[in-house]
Amino acid sequence: MEIELGNGLTIPVLHEDRSTLIIDKPEGWILAPVTWIHTGRNLLLALISSINGGDRWARSRGLRFLRYVHRLDAETSGVLLFVKNAGAVAAYTRLFEERRVEKIYWAVVQGAPKENEWTCELPLGPHPRKEGRMRVDHRNGKEAQTHFRVLTRGQGKTLVEVQPITGRTHQIRVHLQAAGCPVLGDAWYGNEGDAEDVALALRAVRLSYCDPFTRRHVRAQASVEAFLAAQGWDASAVVSALPSGPGRVFNRRS
Repeated sequence: MEIELGNGLTIPVLHEDRSTLIIDKPEGWILAPVTWIHTGRNLLLALISSINGGDRWARSRGLRFLRYVHRLDAETSGVLLFVKNAGAVAAYTRLFEERRVEKIYWAVVQGAPKENEWTCELPLGPHPRKEGRMRVDHRNGKEAQTHFRVLTRGQGKTLVEVQPITGRTHQIRVHLQAAGCPVLGDAWYGNEGDAEDVALALRAVRLSYCDPFTRRHVRAQASVEAFLAAQGWDASAVVSALPSGPGRVFNRRS
């Protein structure tokens, strides 16, 4: 299933039910209210404009409403949940606020983490001199917790599975910077001089939760082949070498 917008953008649909539409968000698109028109890549505005324009994907669903209840950074691709009716927004928002959604990311980081698994609990707050950026702030920062696990190591880089427990702005990127292994392509939290035109090597690969209405378990999963290929890895080799355990995201058929 795919969403085809009038501007030619095609977006894969990973899961859909009566209340939700979960997509594979493309890299480079921001999540902002439809009134925010300072970029041509406002994803919500593009989707709402497509709905109002009667594009086939929306018309075939009888879709009149769409709203996101969590965010991904503009540079981050992957699993993103939208709610399809206004009456359900509060219930899905609570899932995220109460940390009842499991979020799994993959990140390719610079260098080699010292440990194969670790948890970062450094508090985060706005950077006082760099607008829009975050930093570790032990005095005034808010609670932040992220679990990390190394999936495979390469020459000068490492593939890491990430599970953020809290949802602070830029949490994964700042916690990896603090660990001395920033995300590849991160012009804000990486090494000085990193090119801003290099894609951020961070992808939301899985979202799972118990649906607040049906009580069924929902698991939406994004592909990883193109993401790994862009970082110079063979997807089948990486997946076959994944460590076992409850955190494992994919099997060999993924």
